[in-house]
Amino acid sequence: MADKKVVFVAFAIEDERQRDFLKGQSLHTNSPFEYVDMSVKDAYSIDWKDRVRTRIRRSAGVLALASKNSLNSSGQKWEIACALEETKPVQGIWVYTGDRTAIPGVYTMEWTWPNIANWIDSL
Repeated sequence: MADKKVVFVAFAIEDERQRDFLKGQSLHTNSPFEYVDMSVKDAYSIDWKDRVRTRIRRSAGVLALASKNSLNSSGQKWEIACALEETKPVQGIWVYTGDRTAIPGVYTMEWTWPNIANWIDSL
């Protein structure tokens, strides 16, 4: 692993527990990234969007937690659109074993530590 890279995590609020698992995994292993979390219940505030855009600009890439909840999450959709506008790499990971939801415009892979680490190393 190279130096740690900042990765923004985009997720639907319903998948907050999976986000917590990712954070826990990163804290208890030799994690290749620093974690940025901008989760809020209301994703419509202009101030929130400005702060998210700033954080995304500072990130090496965006990891999108993909599930059926992603399709109805206005906040996650906006974060992904913002990342693409800012020309940041976006990588999806499926967060549930039986859920292979496709987020439009996002390549998604299985959630394994080697998959995540390899993607981060490629940034």
